[in-house]
Amino acid sequence: MTTTIEERVRVEAIARYDVLTGPAEPDLEGLVQLAASLCAVPKAVINIIDERHQHQVAAVGFEPDVCSREDSMCTVVLTEKRPISVSDARIDARFASNPFVTGEIAHVRFYASSPLRTPEGVIIGTLCVFDDETGELAPSQSEGLNLLAHQVVDVLELRRLTRELGRSNEQLASFAGRVSHDLRNPLTALVGYLEIAADSPDMAAAPGAARAIAQAEGAAGRMTDMVTDLLDYARVGGAHPKRTEVALSEILGGALGDLDAAIRAAGATIVVDADATVTGDPTLLRVLFQNLLANALKFAPAAGAAPFIEVTAESDPLGWRITVDDNGPGVPEAERESVFDLLTRGSDTAAPGLGIGLSTCRHIVHAHGGHIGIEESPAGGARVWILLPHTPA
Repeated sequence: MTTTIEERVRVEAIARYDVLTGPAEPDLEGLVQLAASLCAVPKAVINIIDERHQHQVAAVGFEPDVCSREDSMCTVVLTEKRPISVSDARIDARFASNPFVTGEIAHVRFYASSPLRTPEGVIIGTLCVFDDETGELAPSQSEGLNLLAHQVVDVLELRRLTRELGRSNEQLASFAGRVSHDLRNPLTALVGYLEIAADSPDMAAAPGAARAIAQAEGAAGRMTDMVTDLLDYARVGGAHPKRTEVALSEILGGALGDLDAAIRAAGATIVVDADATVTGDPTLLRVLFQNLLANALKFAPAAGAAPFIEVTAESDPLGWRITVDDNGPGVPEAERESVFDLLTRGSDTAAPGLGIGLSTCRHIVHAHGGHIGIEESPAGGARVWILLPHTPA
């Protein structure tokens, strides 16, 4: 099955909730029991639907399980994007041949479901009630089922925020230790090399002094880069993005200007085809694309080839889809989610930096109500894709 941008956004949203592993959340079990009681049916379930499977994460009236997406009745909600209620599924063209109706898996007759819609508008599954007997919902029951579906998402959001807060506290402790170590080393080197230079009575007659000054400048540059990354990350962490319409070409022009020296030093070729007007915070968006372009420059292609980077923007029903392609080594599929974590640099641990850049990028994109991911690039390296909504939430 071809994975669309909408599917990737759904899978990313599901991953952020971390709801497919471990025991059922008691609050979710309570909500399905309420749904069954409200609708006067024996069975209710919370379904999470990814690109291949339907996961029943909490249920009443039967044991929750996993089935293929093709067999799921609730996949219809992903297409129609609205609540559905069917008195007799046997006479509904959408469900008549479904194995949950025909008897191959079950004998569903009455069926009703409400979408689980995240705050960003992504449908990740359904709250579903059903019965082996025909039936229907009163308007008040339908409204109640929709409200309970909202409550399911509220529970998932609360769990996510609680988990991320705990993880952030752990990361901040690690972060402080790492910063102390990584900033101390270049600073110590800087002081040492400058002391050597200061002790040289005649720099013109002392090649060692000139070399020491050059090494000091390199150490100072590395320290400056680290401090800049730290400030960017700290600023983004508490940011409330502005809502300004700005030309993407202007944002990219500023980022490329900041990276001009690095681009020339690498002999890189950069192609930009991004005629788009995006809505967001110009400063944060500039940090976003500066990080992405710097990252593409950092990981050079094999065999000494010059870096090639291409930036494109296309309009999508969900927003502007922006891609940054490079011809570098790429990112292994198993690492394409973890590289967005704070202090993670992927398998190439020799790469410079603290592992903050991509984490900063994700913070900026999420602050704008968007999504970000990595896949294989047609250019041979990595493709970072970003989806920025036309009107951020």
